[in-house]
Amino acid sequence: MAEPATSEHAGRRGKRRRRSRRHNPDGTMTLIEHVYEFRRRLSYALLAIIAGGIVGFIWFDNGVAGLVSLGDLIRGPYCGLPSDMLVDFGSGGTQQCQLLQTEPFEAFMIRLKVGIAAGSVLFAPFWLYQLWAFIAPGLYPSERKYARIFVALASVLFAAGAVLAYLITPFALRMLVGIGAENFQTALTGSKYISFILTLLIVFGVSFEVPLLIVMLNRVGVVRYDQLKRWRRGIIMAMFVFAAIITPADPFSMLALALALVLLFELAIQVARVHDKKLARQREHLGWDSLSDDEAAPFEYQPSGADGDASDEQRRGSTDDVT
Repeated sequence: MAEPATSEHAGRRGKRRRRSRRHNPDGTMTLIEHVYEFRRRLSYALLAIIAGGIVGFIWFDNGVAGLVSLGDLIRGPYCGLPSDMLVDFGSGGTQQCQLLQTEPFEAFMIRLKVGIAAGSVLFAPFWLYQLWAFIAPGLYPSERKYARIFVALASVLFAAGAVLAYLITPFALRMLVGIGAENFQTALTGSKYISFILTLLIVFGVSFEVPLLIVMLNRVGVVRYDQLKRWRRGIIMAMFVFAAIITPADPFSMLALALALVLLFELAIQVARVHDKKLARQREHLGWDSLSDDEAAPFEYQPSGADGDASDEQRRGSTDDVT
């Protein structure tokens, strides 16, 4: 009986060693092991999202750590409308900004949806780590460094876009509700209002990733600063058209998104300019521009040792020289 238990323990220990970066830095696994590893990481990520959803569900009606409740926070733009635009359900006061529930489980589903969305953002480091842990063993050290930087910047840009969307939502909502205010009073249903708010937050957050995408394309050599400079007017026009299509039919959200994208695009262009100047100085130092078309470039190559293995830095160095 002891021998099978020992064998099973050794098998589990071998699996842990294959998943460990210290024992298996290049992430070498069979196809089935990769599938099992993906399933394991996905399970952990889903557990993190579920835990975040539970926290968000509780936070919806209760303040957490001195913060205002999530329900009051998301109803803020609606409650900020003038009282004469809202339907008075009772004695006035805070009851005027209550949302309508038109289905038996509408309030529960809204609370669940908002809780999962907020919990996913709060627990993002946990489920993003699982994604990172799955792909990181297949990256070179320099690629892991750049990937961490881009992931951090993407998170900051998404949060900045969501915050901007929340700040301009009261103006957009007042503009939209104010159309025909002399003939209508506003009593928004909970599901449609929450969908409007979440859509606006996601649209702004995702749109703020576009300049980062431009920087990434410049880093890998797909686009250059000279091209971006020539395309500047067309891209700015496209950003205004995109903002007009993707946002609600009000000038506040459209102008806020378009102007923010233009500013971030200009910043991305300047980053591309600095990067291209650095590459130009490197090419001039190496003398590549002075070579004729039929002359081979003088690459520096570090041969591997007698055992035929080369370090990650050596393999990456030869690849960087070529690119």
